[in-house]
Amino acid sequence: MRLVLIDRDGVLNVDRPDYVKNPGELVMLPGSAVAVARLNAAGLLVAVCTNQSPIGRGIFDEAMLSRIHDRLRDELAREGARLDAIFHCPDAPGRPSACRKPEPGMLKEAMRRFGATAGDTPFVGDTLTDMQAARAAGCPRHLVRTGHGARTQAAGLPADLLPVSVHETLADAVDVLLGKAAP
Repeated sequence: MRLVLIDRDGVLNVDRPDYVKNPGELVMLPGSAVAVARLNAAGLLVAVCTNQSPIGRGIFDEAMLSRIHDRLRDELAREGARLDAIFHCPDAPGRPSACRKPEPGMLKEAMRRFGATAGDTPFVGDTLTDMQAARAAGCPRHLVRTGHGARTQAAGLPADLLPVSVHETLADAVDVLLGKAAP
């Protein structure tokens, strides 16, 4: 394993029902920055793959998303963490392309950029579409119960997505990825 892919909203930061529309609305989930720092310290690359439909919906633009991601990087840096890349898909749900999860485009792009193989590149997310994108890309699937994760798990994961490792938080998923806890 050399690369870990992570969804943003609901995994790293609080997933707002009205979207994170500006840097001030980005609130980190407890322990998520430290979890990324642990991956960094282990020598792993970390990339975010996030659907950002507010751009396609006209709620905010690419410049605002850049400011939000600057805030995310600042919050991570406070805990000694960094992201090696952020991939986003601006498409609204009604106009999806190959990059919008559940399609695997962003995940495949990240693996290409870093020369990683799918079977060795876990994806950590909190939604059914995250798990579907990971399956379509050939990545091991890790569902966190933060964000939409508890509801996603309670609704039942389709058999074609299994196996999916389920964790309370990103920190718990990192424990497993780094071999510090039983899967």
